Amino acid sequence: MARRPLPRILERGSASITRSREIARTAADGATDVLHPLITVTRGLRLLAGAGRQKWAATPKDRRGHVLFLVAACVLVVALIPYGPLLGLISVMGAAAWRGRDRTPAKTGPDEDGTARLQALYEALVPHFSAADDPGPLFSHGGDWEKAFGTSYAFDGNGRLTRLQVQYPAYFTDGDPASRARVEQVLHAKSGRGREYHFTWDEENNHLLMTVLAALPTTIAAQRFVTAPGETVLGFTDTDAVPRTIPVEDGDGMRDASPVIWRTGARSTEPHLLIAGHPGSGCTTLMRSLALQALQYGDVLVVEGGGTGEYGFLTGRDGVLAVECGLAGALATLEWAAHETERRLIAANRARQAGHPEPEDIKRPLWILLDRPSTLGHLAAADGRQDPQELLRIPLRHGRAAGVAVVVADQFDSLDSLTETVWTHTRARAVLGPADREQVEAVLGTQPHTTPTPDVPPGRGYARLGTGPVMRLQVPATPDPYDEATTEAHRLAVLGLLPGGAPVVEQAAPEAATPEAAAAPVSVHTDQLIGAPAVAEG
Repeated sequence: MARRPLPRILERGSASITRSREIARTAADGATDVLHPLITVTRGLRLLAGAGRQKWAATPKDRRGHVLFLVAACVLVVALIPYGPLLGLISVMGAAAWRGRDRTPAKTGPDEDGTARLQALYEALVPHFSAADDPGPLFSHGGDWEKAFGTSYAFDGNGRLTRLQVQYPAYFTDGDPASRARVEQVLHAKSGRGREYHFTWDEENNHLLMTVLAALPTTIAAQRFVTAPGETVLGFTDTDAVPRTIPVEDGDGMRDASPVIWRTGARSTEPHLLIAGHPGSGCTTLMRSLALQALQYGDVLVVEGGGTGEYGFLTGRDGVLAVECGLAGALATLEWAAHETERRLIAANRARQAGHPEPEDIKRPLWILLDRPSTLGHLAAADGRQDPQELLRIPLRHGRAAGVAVVVADQFDSLDSLTETVWTHTRARAVLGPADREQVEAVLGTQPHTTPTPDVPPGRGYARLGTGPVMRLQVPATPDPYDEATTEAHRLAVLGLLPGGAPVVEQAAPEAATPEAAAAPVSVHTDQLIGAPAVAEG
């Protein structure tokens, strides 16, 4: 028996069936929107008819005749007056539309769990926002939380607060940082730990707004940022913290991010930077990021006090004048930097007095990156030599006019060893890693408007430029490309930003060199630096 061919609809599969269902669903939705008034009137007529039947059933039998006579009289009057039937029909349709409208009450206010959270938060704030002699207290034990919170609150899918506006009494000392900190600590503890909260105090209207901040992205790696000469990207922050965005590569795509721009040069008010953090917090990552950005327009001197070789990939590159790890090389390099700063100042002064433009050899910025100066200071004190920080006095004081930028990075437990000159002239500050509010205030000069979290990724912290506001900061991922733990994508990204020139480890040694000479440590470019003239020739 010959097989009959399958129907065409089965041969094409279920694609046409799915398309037909979508068309039918769209047509049904459109018909529902068009016929919504008719549906409302029909529902209202059905409700009116049901109400009429109930009213007729509730009327005693001896009175039903009087009711029928009254209804018939009304119908007769309506039929006899001009335009009576039309007005009567319009009245019935209007009553049906009003009766058939959707009167489902909108869900307002929090659920039981949300109400319990708000009431507990209200009770926790009573000791801070109440006074014994207040005749009409806004906060009182057993009081109503709606008076203080109103409807300015929001919850996430897990029932935790994400936004809350608190109205506090006018006598609260909102200008006292300690009083503010106590209230913020209570809100942080009662709203849920493990998140970062931002507090905005409106002292004029006695309002406190608490919002939960989203985590800053950690997927932005080292790359060539769109900046002008003299501008350096410290990292990235919240969208509403800065008025500028730049395009960045984030993973496999491009997007706009809000950068923290640090400006150096003759017109900068914060020409030098101080970085503080715990071990593994990302201070060295930020130093590497700054070095890669500085090599685009200037020269770099790197002095590493820790001696871990985190900057070995810079050795021998164009623009890298020296990478020093030992005490002798560090002292020689910093001494040359001080003489170079003086030479630039003298040359610029002579050029201005003669009415000539500045020489070309002083226009290229010079960056001095000093990592862990406290370690070098201890070694110098044990050896009876000069503290390397003393050699930074001239670059720090006169670096802005000479085109010299100084970046100092150290750990929290060694900040007391920094000299007064370093603290005074490093007006740009950055704090990385887990730190409490007191540690952040000790470095930045003021407490942040957010609650620091105990667990943060590397490169996460705060930044403050001069007397500006404290901003959250996430440093772009800039690992050591020679580290075995570095991913291939990050390694290629960092190596792609390095200027030309082969590293010292890749250069062939002369054949006549003895094994003892090859094993001896050699400072990179130190002889050339010290041999440079310290004064400007005519």
